[in-house]
Amino acid sequence: MPLIRHDCQQLLSAPPPGWMASLVAAGCAAGAVVWLKRYLNSRKVDKKVAEAKSSRDETLRQTQHAVSCFTQQHSEIDRQSILSLPITELSGKLKNGHLSAEAVLYSYLEKALELQNEVNCVTSFLPECQDQLQDLEKYKDGILFGIPVSIKENVNFKGRDSSCGLCNKLGCPAAEDSVIVQVLKKQGAVPFVKTNVPQSMMNYECSNQIYGQTLNPHNQRKTPGGSSGGEGALIAGRGSILGIGSDIAGSIRIPASFCGICGLKTTSRRISGIGVTSSVPGAQTVLISSGPMARDVDGLALSMKALLSEHMFYLDPTVPPLYFNDQIYTSRKALRIGYYEVDNFTKPSPSMQRCFWEVKELLEKSGHTLVPFTPPEVEYAILQLTVRALLADGGSTLLNNFKEGKLDPNLRPQTFMYKLPPLIKKIISFLLKPLYPRISKAYGAIVGLSSVKDLWKLHVALDEYRERFIAEWRRLQLDVVLCPMLGPAYNLGFAGHLTTAVSYTALYNLLDFPAGVVPVGRVTEKDEMELKNYKGFYEDIWDKLFKKAVEDGLGLPVSVQCVALPWQEELCLRFMKEVETLVKET
Repeated sequence: MPLIRHDCQQLLSAPPPGWMASLVAAGCAAGAVVWLKRYLNSRKVDKKVAEAKSSRDETLRQTQHAVSCFTQQHSEIDRQSILSLPITELSGKLKNGHLSAEAVLYSYLEKALELQNEVNCVTSFLPECQDQLQDLEKYKDGILFGIPVSIKENVNFKGRDSSCGLCNKLGCPAAEDSVIVQVLKKQGAVPFVKTNVPQSMMNYECSNQIYGQTLNPHNQRKTPGGSSGGEGALIAGRGSILGIGSDIAGSIRIPASFCGICGLKTTSRRISGIGVTSSVPGAQTVLISSGPMARDVDGLALSMKALLSEHMFYLDPTVPPLYFNDQIYTSRKALRIGYYEVDNFTKPSPSMQRCFWEVKELLEKSGHTLVPFTPPEVEYAILQLTVRALLADGGSTLLNNFKEGKLDPNLRPQTFMYKLPPLIKKIISFLLKPLYPRISKAYGAIVGLSSVKDLWKLHVALDEYRERFIAEWRRLQLDVVLCPMLGPAYNLGFAGHLTTAVSYTALYNLLDFPAGVVPVGRVTEKDEMELKNYKGFYEDIWDKLFKKAVEDGLGLPVSVQCVALPWQEELCLRFMKEVETLVKET
């Protein structure tokens, strides 16, 4: 060691001739190596993206050809009539032979092709669906016999990528179908397309750098929502009658609301999650839930009956063997319904408020008991529990997904905050506190957790919050709860700036309660006029952005949210059906 130290001292006191040039040369060489690695990586990513797009285009061409051949041979089929059938009628006609599964499938394929051209909602057509028709008669007793089903891009289908809109997940086709797809096929359903998602699925826009931006079929200047945005757009445009989505903060319910369809977020383990991919695997505090999306509540119920089957319980023994209770769903017993118009965190838009009160009045007139209910400390639940749970690692796992490929512009507002060092986040939080207390708390929350001990404390706090919530529910002797649903659909580009505006949906992911969305009205001119006076609860930047996000929504659908206690999906659906029926009767 003394000799080494002496040599170092000599080198520093009398550096050799040309040492500066040597360092510069070494630095240039190192820089060139870094540049070359980045260039080669960029070329590799570009190739993967090009292959993914080419694969989609190839399935599109195959499907177009197959549809063209079928329509030429069967010009007598009334495809519009097929597309207009409610799912219960369609199912009946398929089972009694009045309609062929082939006619139904090609009718939906044709419409899906049309919608893909208009709103870019499909990531892959599945030519395998045509082969499935050959053996379909074996599943004639299946609950979904002959029903075409669309699936969200992150739900595994053998031989297809489940990229979550991320370049680093391309080129990794699923080795086998997810449990959900296996059960759907066993029940006679025919998966025929995979649908678009936002990059990473941790955003409720619907855009990525592989497949592009999906648009809302009601208004192409609006987003369909996310992350199940491709599903929402396809079903709303009548290119699918039944779809499967996933939900971690509103990812089924927000697209359902923005697109004017029905959607159900289930209790997290009611439906198998095997083969449903995520961009943040390992996160266990707030769990992802799979669930159906459909044009009507009966479609949701029918899919739940099909999924909650012996086959699912066999394939995934971690799913509780709870079969669908049709007696609860079809009950007409009057309900005791808790309700709240606002959560005091995100102020509803005028159309949200109006439609909520109209539904409340309809329920009261029909004989149900409506009881005021105040969810405890929603700001605390969202900022101190939900955000900290979803970003327990400060967002590092999510950010790792973006090392390959370009970052989608809709994610930049989020990732900018996540990339900041913890100390900078804390300083920003401190500086913002006097002027923008809500934003200050959000920056404090995205710092993440520093230890396993802190994670355990968060779990304890979540358990205590859930217990308080249920205790108040029980004190009021509630069956279900009615609350507003985020809407109407945002203008494109706003979702990334309004990540915490999902308080009405994210609350029930935190609690792990089943929650569903039912469309109940549309934005009126009066709603648009009243929106001009919207200020929000905090009158901060987020409230101002929310106002801009929902502007120019005339005619767009507006929904409400129906909630039940864990494992009571049937009761949630029964409540949703009641709302749907009353609205249709007015």
